[in-house]
Amino acid sequence: MTTIQEQMPQTDMIKWRRHLHRYPELSFHEVETAKYIQKVLAEFSNLQVSSLTENSVIAILKGNKPGKTIALRADIDALPIMEEANVAFQSENPGVMHACGHDTHTAMLLGAVKVLSTMQDKIAGTVKFIFQPAEEVPPGGAKLLVEAGVMEDVDMVFGLHIAPNIPVGMIGTRKGAVSAASDVFTLKIKGKGSHGSTPDLSIDPIMIGVEIINNLNNIVSRNISPFDNAVISIGEFNAGKTTNVIPDTAQIKGTVRTNDKEVRLFIKKRIEDIIDGICKMYDASYELDYLFGYSEVNNDSRATDIVIAAAEKVVGKNEMFEAPKMMGGEDFSAYTDVRPGSFFILGGGTAAQECGYMNHHPKFKIMEDCFPVGAGMHVQLILDILGE
Repeated sequence: MTTIQEQMPQTDMIKWRRHLHRYPELSFHEVETAKYIQKVLAEFSNLQVSSLTENSVIAILKGNKPGKTIALRADIDALPIMEEANVAFQSENPGVMHACGHDTHTAMLLGAVKVLSTMQDKIAGTVKFIFQPAEEVPPGGAKLLVEAGVMEDVDMVFGLHIAPNIPVGMIGTRKGAVSAASDVFTLKIKGKGSHGSTPDLSIDPIMIGVEIINNLNNIVSRNISPFDNAVISIGEFNAGKTTNVIPDTAQIKGTVRTNDKEVRLFIKKRIEDIIDGICKMYDASYELDYLFGYSEVNNDSRATDIVIAAAEKVVGKNEMFEAPKMMGGEDFSAYTDVRPGSFFILGGGTAAQECGYMNHHPKFKIMEDCFPVGAGMHVQLILDILGE
C-alpha cells in the first residue's frame, strides 16, 4: 500500500518550483507567475479557474457530493533580493529572488491540486485552491482577496510555510497566535540645514533622529510588560549627502511587531508622542505615516487538531513538533480573521544540508525532498475533512 507522500508528483513539483524560482516577480507584479500557474492548472481536469483580484488565481474543485468548502492557500510573490544561493536554477530576474520559499508553496499546492483533481468521486464538498499574490507588502494580497469575497463560502482554511534549519519534512503546529501583528512607519523630520562649521544656525535633523531612535528603543524595555511580546526595529535612517553639510531633512523607517491588540495601539501612540515631543523640543516639524499592517495569525483550536491528525498520518508523531510563536508578520491572518483555520510549518532542511540561512536571506535554500510532505498534508487535510 502506497503512502500519501508516495502519491505526490515530486518530479512535477520540482519542475514547477524551479521554473518559478528562475522567474520571480515582486508583490503586485506577479503577471507571468499567475499565467504560469493558470497554464499548469489547465493540464488538470474537473477544475473551475478564475481570478478575483489582480494576479490571483483561484481554482475550485467540486466533489461528487455536497458538503463543506475548504480553502488551501499558497502565496506566489518574491522579494527584492539579489540571489546568492548556490543552486543551478538561480533567479534570472536581477535583484529579485524567491527568498521566502513562496515558489515552493506554489509548487506543493499545485501538486495537491493535481492529485485531488483525480479524486472528485471521493470528495463530499468543495476545495478552493487560493494562489495569492502580494504576501510580502502591506496591505497584502490576502486582505484584497477577502474584500473580494474569496472567503464568503469557506468553512475552514489551511496554509503552510516552509522553514530552514528544520529537518526535511517535519511538521510544526501551534494553537492560538503563531505570528505577530506587523506594522510599519515612515518618519520625515524637517529641520534647517547649515554648513557643518555653523551647527548653531541649523535645526539638525540627524541629531533629532538619533534622539528619537534612542527613545523608541526604550518603549519595549520600559513601557511594555515583560510578559507581553513586542518588537520595535529601525530598518532605515537616511540623511545628508556630504561630510560638511547639515541637511534639511532626515527619514526614518521602522517596523513594530506585537501579539496583543492593546499593546499594538499603545505602542503606536507612544511612538507618536515621542516623535512629537522631541521635534517640538528642537523646533523641528515632521511627517509621520504609520500603517497598520497584518494582524496576528490565530490558529483555531479545532482546525489545528485536524492538522495534527493529518500530520500523524503523513509523517508520524516522531516527525512533529510544537511550532514556536514568531514575531514575523504573515498575511494569512486576513483569512483567519474571518474564518477558522490553521497555519503550520514544514521543515525544509538543516544547516548541514546548506539550508541554514533564514527566510529573506540572499542565500536562502531548501531541500526539495520536503515537497511530497507539504503536498501530502494538503491532500490529507482534504481527505480527512471532505473524504467519503
